Amino acid sequence: MQSLTVILADEQATVDCGARLGAVIKNAVIFLEGTLGAGKTTFCRGVLRALGHVGPVKSPTYTLVEPYILAHGNLYHFDLYRLGDPEELEFIGIRDYFDEQAVCLIEWPERGAGMLPTPDIRILLEVTGTGRTATLVPVSAQGGAAIATLTAVATPGGLDEIN
Repeated sequence: MQSLTVILADEQATVDCGARLGAVIKNAVIFLEGTLGAGKTTFCRGVLRALGHVGPVKSPTYTLVEPYILAHGNLYHFDLYRLGDPEELEFIGIRDYFDEQAVCLIEWPERGAGMLPTPDIRILLEVTGTGRTATLVPVSAQGGAAIATLTAVATPGGLDEIN
């Protein structure tokens, strides 16, 4: 399985990249990794738009999880930045969120180590100059298939640049 690196020139490119992934995923666990301000929530906004959500998308920094009930299933957006201990996830019933019908986007997954399932895709967002890069790393066969689909449909003017 091959990873995909995309150069994201601006915020809109980050949303668009998230939307392209959202268009090809179903029932997946996705880890979003990067420093503060790297674009994790912006990427999530794109995924949600592709899945039919039209309202605002906010980071669930204080609530830990923001549920979205969508036409084709549920999406749960987690932000574990303020998590003090991974065991705290038991109090919100973390295991109940990971079912065959849900997409789970998890920001700061390292803070939930030992309590989270293995992801299908890891997305590494990095600030580079005035833009960002997103490296999509497949972890499962399902994640590999989604990234292969993205790679196959990448065109000039679509995903900015692929390595």
